[in-house]
Amino acid sequence: MSASTTSPPLRLLDALRAQIRYRHYSIRTEEAYVHWVRAFVRFHGLRHPAELAGPEVEAFLTWLATERQVAPSTHNQALSALLFLYQSVLRQDLPWMSEIGRPGGKQRIPVVLGRDEVARLLAALDERQRVTGTPHGLLGRLLYGTGLRLIEGLRLRVKDIDFQRRAIVVREGKGAADRVVMLPAALEEPLKAQLTAAHRCWQADREAGLQGVDLPHALARKYPRAACAWAWFWVFPQARPALDPRGAGLRRHHLLEGNFQSAFRQAMAAAAIARTASPHTLRHSFATHLLVAGYDIRTVQELLGHADVSTTMIYTHVLRLGGGAVRSPLDGLGAEPASVFTPAVPAVPAVPAVPSMPAAPAAPASFGPAAVTRRHVREPALPCHPAYRRHRCPPTPNCIATATTVS
Repeated sequence: MSASTTSPPLRLLDALRAQIRYRHYSIRTEEAYVHWVRAFVRFHGLRHPAELAGPEVEAFLTWLATERQVAPSTHNQALSALLFLYQSVLRQDLPWMSEIGRPGGKQRIPVVLGRDEVARLLAALDERQRVTGTPHGLLGRLLYGTGLRLIEGLRLRVKDIDFQRRAIVVREGKGAADRVVMLPAALEEPLKAQLTAAHRCWQADREAGLQGVDLPHALARKYPRAACAWAWFWVFPQARPALDPRGAGLRRHHLLEGNFQSAFRQAMAAAAIARTASPHTLRHSFATHLLVAGYDIRTVQELLGHADVSTTMIYTHVLRLGGGAVRSPLDGLGAEPASVFTPAVPAVPAVPAVPSMPAAPAAPASFGPAAVTRRHVREPALPCHPAYRRHRCPPTPNCIATATTVS
């Protein structure tokens, strides 16, 4: 009997990665799906997903929603990863897959920084760039000046910057779509200086015999020398080479997202901006400030790379908030007396002494200036007034009993 020539089956996560790469999903999608499948297996005591079904999937998603209290978008991402596992890797198409509901996401108003806040933030990033030597200040100005996403700015290559046309070509943005954005005139000289520094890094790699940068869609096989060409090098290269996450060996990568995100948080603190902002906030501010300047919504849509104008319309909601867009009716009332906002405590009227009876002794200082005792008046009338009780203090048992007796 001849030996079998079939290869051994792949491990679960290796098979998952193979199917993701077969469909040309991004490395970020691969990392997210692997994370959720690994968490699903660990949640059920390292049991193989082929032994599990709909109830186990719902139990895991319920745990995420109730115990971990994840956001709806995170919930949907975990569900998508598990559905991809069962349909594309385990080849199971069971009825329970269509019965699992997806949480509905809610539209959130984006955080937008004012112009003065952006100026202070960029100044703080410039200071960090001066101290560390990493071009965080330039990258922050690029994100705000062009509306790029953080990953799009980090993945810029030398060939994507056209100084003659003052344009930047964004290759394979969100949805694998290309677009063209403007090159701010204020960034021409800083970008040229950054390219000079990047060229020194590229020259050092060539002298060290390091393999070239990563190229998309097997272009390295079609053009063997392209990976080492200056035109394909990163505008923002990493300081040191690192291992490729997909096993391509040691090579030069672009700056990591986490590095700039950390610098951004520190710059926010240094600029004393008490907002829950992230690098993506610069993109929101870019779009909002363009609309304030009078540019039409379709132009902003093309610059941002939105497939649907309804996505860009979220920034019109930001314009309706404050800023004098709608004047509050309170502002039309004019100045109000301070007594309206600081009501005075009404004084208790003094009770005249009865001639046939000796004068009542003065009340202790802790009971107020009025010389009133229960010998003459059972209860002051004003503190028991319903309006007074509603605004000043809750009714006391003595107050209620006295009112009942009088009535």
